[in-house]
Amino acid sequence: MLLVPLALAVLAVACADLVAGRSLGPAEVWGVLTGDGPADSRHIVFQLRLPRALVALAAGASLGLAGIVLQSALRNPLAGPEVTGVTPGAVLGAVAATGLGVAGWQSPAAVVAAACAGGFAGAGLLWLLAGREQSDPERTAVHGVLVSAVLSGLTAMVLLVAPGELGSVVQWLVGSTEGRVWAHWNLLWPWAAVWGLAACALAVPLTLLRCGDEQAAAAGLATGRARGAALVCAVALTAGAVSAVGALGFVGLLVPHLAFAVFGADLRRALPGAALIGALVVCGADAGAQWVSRALADALAMDRLSVPTGALTTLVGAALLLVVARRGRTLS
Repeated sequence: MLLVPLALAVLAVACADLVAGRSLGPAEVWGVLTGDGPADSRHIVFQLRLPRALVALAAGASLGLAGIVLQSALRNPLAGPEVTGVTPGAVLGAVAATGLGVAGWQSPAAVVAAACAGGFAGAGLLWLLAGREQSDPERTAVHGVLVSAVLSGLTAMVLLVAPGELGSVVQWLVGSTEGRVWAHWNLLWPWAAVWGLAACALAVPLTLLRCGDEQAAAAGLATGRARGAALVCAVALTAGAVSAVGALGFVGLLVPHLAFAVFGADLRRALPGAALIGALVVCGADAGAQWVSRALADALAMDRLSVPTGALTTLVGAALLLVVARRGRTLS
């Protein structure tokens, strides 16, 4: 069963994320994990690196699930949180909640609520704009790009209104796990667990929706309700991830393609597979970003240099998307 080796790969990447960084090497981290090591080393491992790795895993799993749910519910292989207005809307909500300093809207729970509201607004705007052309993947993708551009412009306007908050909201614009601590994990994992289980419970309806509305209706499925429930799950999963780590580019768009390639069209396996692949990708990108930061800092003789995780996922995701596009053009 492919889920078991994939889970082991996730565990291995999480261990690599724990030993990444400049202050402690693998030997020191192993010493801390086996009960040895000074107090400052234990603080770095258990209070900084461990929650950061766990948040990366949960956020990646959430984005992977959100992407595969969106692509299945909309029957659109180009759908994803990044290009359907969900991620830009969630970013706008989170930035507005913190950047504008609205009273009572800067707590972690309120940021999640604001991100959810923004995500639903982005998805709703795309739904209204696409209209009857929602079944056309290419037109829906174009409309999604337009909606994302509009929402990104509104986010930029919020930053112009509150320029002093720019440093505190960069994490949502680029996507970063820097500074993630136990408070973020304690807020993210129950949210991700509830909506992740809800998404997995929709495996059969989503499989029917992938076959087309007529076939799904003939099988007795209320397509409108099923699609609505799926979209709610996708938006909630995206909003939770965005409120914790920001907009990690291309994760929700490309992870579903990897999951379908590995596990096939059966969503009872592809859904948990997408969660594991998403966790693997984001946690691996986090470890890679730390190694790149360390190498660049040494090469440039700098005391500290931090490459955002979202920058790495965007670069790698864009390269993979170009490869997929060229291969599809060749096959056609």
